[in-house]
Amino acid sequence: MDPLSQGSLGATLAQSGSNREKIKSATLLGCFGGLAPDLDILIFSPTDPLLFLEFHRQFTHALIFIPLGALLVAAVLHRWLGKGLSFRESYLFCLLGYATHGILDTCTTYGTQLLWPFSDMRVAWNNVSIIDPIFTFPILLLIVFGVVRRNPWFGRTALAWALIYLSFGIYQRDRAVEAGYELARSRGHEPVRLEAKPGFAQLLLWKVVYETESHFHVDAVRVGTDTRFYPGDQAEVLDLDRHFPWLDPASQQATDVERFRWFSNDYLALDPSVPNRIIDVRYSVVPNEIDALWAIDLDPGKGSEEHINWISLRRSDSAQTDRWWRMLTE
Repeated sequence: MDPLSQGSLGATLAQSGSNREKIKSATLLGCFGGLAPDLDILIFSPTDPLLFLEFHRQFTHALIFIPLGALLVAAVLHRWLGKGLSFRESYLFCLLGYATHGILDTCTTYGTQLLWPFSDMRVAWNNVSIIDPIFTFPILLLIVFGVVRRNPWFGRTALAWALIYLSFGIYQRDRAVEAGYELARSRGHEPVRLEAKPGFAQLLLWKVVYETESHFHVDAVRVGTDTRFYPGDQAEVLDLDRHFPWLDPASQQATDVERFRWFSNDYLALDPSVPNRIIDVRYSVVPNEIDALWAIDLDPGKGSEEHINWISLRRSDSAQTDRWWRMLTE
């Protein structure tokens, strides 16, 4: 999730385990412990555009790395933030904060390698948006009150709110999944697979993506007191042999396609508007549109050892925002 959410939840668990005398230090150490795993964004390569995809949410987010990660954070911060604490206490508060990070990221849709190094599976529970102020702001407010009032019960209340909200997200996700299957059946489709992902900043409007033998279908579903459908776009499932017959299977570009396939959980489609572009259909600003946030471009003129081009397509305009808002509120 976003850094504010990660730091706030890390601070919440550490504050919950503190007392009046140690609450400020505990909250700060838990906050930085909750932020630390995302230092993996510093791992990148100027020549290999997909390297960061392989390492973001990898070993620093894995369950097995939590004790070591927390130890490194405590070793750096104990001297400055651990006043009045033993190193063991600083380590405990960093451990509590660090332990929240990978779990919270797994609640989003991006995918987290919780089981590294035993598995490279990208676990995603799809029960909260990567940015959700309804989740984050109550937590932030409560932990600030906890420090000001020197009362760890504010942190414990914030933790309870986080658990309630994430549990509600699971309930809403399951409703959206069932609605997605209902929509697919109404079209005479039997999905190969289907997922529902929360829309931006809330748990009411969801993006449903399902795959048939030849196409991905993308729709929006609003699950409130009733269920409302917003039928959307479709895109052709990527078939390398048919769409890119010129691609050498032994080339670096072919290898990069498979790396991108792993990252996207094989939700890859051909972009009909841009030649030689492969898109990840899982994400878009407007949930019933195929308007990818990132893609890779293949180039038949490249040598066998040259990488693909990574394209960031993140953009938002007032028209997109208006379409999203109408779905959410009408």
